Amino acid sequence: MITVSNVGLRYGDRKLFDDVNIKFTPGNCYGLIGANGAGKSTFLKILSGEIEAQSGSVHLGPGERLAVLKQNHFEYEEFEVLKVVIMGHTRLYEVMQEKDAIYMKADFTDEDGMKAAELEGEFAELNGWEAESEAAILLKGLGIPDDLHDKKMEELNGGDKVKVLLAQALFGKPDVLLLDEPTNHLDIKAIQWLEEFLINFENTVIVVSHDRHFLNKVCTHIADLDFSKIQIYVGNYDFWYESSQLASRMATDANRKKEEKIKDLQNFIARFSANASKSKQATSRKKLLDKITLDDIRPSSRRYPYVGFTPEREIGNDLLRVEGISKTIDGVRVLNNISFIVNKDDKIALVGKDEIAKTTLFKILTGEMEPDSGSFKWGITTSQAYFPKDNSEFFEGNELTLVDWLRQFSPNDQSESFLRGFLGRMLFSGEEVLKKASVLSGGEKVRCMLSKMMLSGANVLLLDEPTNHLDLESITALNNGLINYKGSLIFSSHDHQFIETIANRVMEITPNGLMDKQMSYDEYLENSELQKQVAALYE
Repeated sequence: MITVSNVGLRYGDRKLFDDVNIKFTPGNCYGLIGANGAGKSTFLKILSGEIEAQSGSVHLGPGERLAVLKQNHFEYEEFEVLKVVIMGHTRLYEVMQEKDAIYMKADFTDEDGMKAAELEGEFAELNGWEAESEAAILLKGLGIPDDLHDKKMEELNGGDKVKVLLAQALFGKPDVLLLDEPTNHLDIKAIQWLEEFLINFENTVIVVSHDRHFLNKVCTHIADLDFSKIQIYVGNYDFWYESSQLASRMATDANRKKEEKIKDLQNFIARFSANASKSKQATSRKKLLDKITLDDIRPSSRRYPYVGFTPEREIGNDLLRVEGISKTIDGVRVLNNISFIVNKDDKIALVGKDEIAKTTLFKILTGEMEPDSGSFKWGITTSQAYFPKDNSEFFEGNELTLVDWLRQFSPNDQSESFLRGFLGRMLFSGEEVLKKASVLSGGEKVRCMLSKMMLSGANVLLLDEPTNHLDLESITALNNGLINYKGSLIFSSHDHQFIETIANRVMEITPNGLMDKQMSYDEYLENSELQKQVAALYE
């Protein structure tokens, strides 16, 4: 258990936390959410002791151990991978080092023998005999093969280093586990393994993540950082989001009878409880949901941008035909004889391990890059809008205000009041619309690019990783906007829920060409896993 009492922190005139009182109890996984800049990562640092609060205190239970996912991927370059994982249990690692130092002494004394015996006893109590096998299991679960376990960290690529640091945090069954964006840079298989690990983890977990699917899978509670306070809600992220929306609707309709509101709440809880049946964690969550009362449901102050794409022209049946496109970059063939046809109402998720391949295909389809061979043709009824992964050319050195920046892309030279209103719906209010385009944050740039696309009235959208840099509120708004979009789209994303709720077709770019499946993302993942299992039988 970790207890937070009267914690407060202020940076200059800005108040991050004010008199925060909260308990995080064993057996639960808490998703810490809040708008960008609200202080989620800072709060984790206060819990870990890395930052000291200006008031209040944080207490661990007696004899309990806390583990943190480290963010410095170059901290352990000179150490072997297996050893780095074991370092996650500081005292166990210290005991191992002390033991080794004593046994390596040339003049081993009786006093050394007594000390070694004490250390051996503590080593056994800390489950030291199982340390290397436990570390190896964690590494393999996250996709680090045996032949890398004895390598030095400096020999690993960036993605594998992230996995090793995650294994370090998970090692030794810590009493409290703090994870800040643990799914970043993980592949699908590693994320699925981590989800199962945390679902079955019996101690306390506090996690910050922009991955809604991950939060929905692992969280028993949501810790909402809002108005410098933290409020705990039972359930996963979707439950929190839907309940906050329900509370807002109830608040705006104050004259409704309480009995009707209670019925709405009961129906709402029943719908979510019905889905909580696949694990013991989900089952315990269902029991908690059943205990919720009307007073537990509160509206959130969270602001969501308005994201809505309206095609100006109805799309025809002949959208896009791609035939035999190949492309080599820096001596590596990233696209190999790619052919496909886009049909009306297709919402295509472009997936695959090679990020360059996906971006290259987008650039070819938008005319930014020429293929080495092959061709493509857009239908005459189509108009396209493109969201590039790298938007720097639109903003770097650009001294235009946001109003004037957006005016460039307004087809009808809209009035300033229209553009201000449009930007307001994208959460740029008041004097913010006079900010220079060059000083925007990553999330603000993405919202501007989405505004540009909305003004275009295009009936085909191409989006390359549009959720990068966005907070949960903006991701949710974009997700809903694309679900409701009446045109066709091709997009790439690492957000599981984003893909699953939007795509009706999945195209995977492989070194040998294109795998094209008319199915949902979850069906595609299940199909891929089944194919791997069948292939393994014949190896």
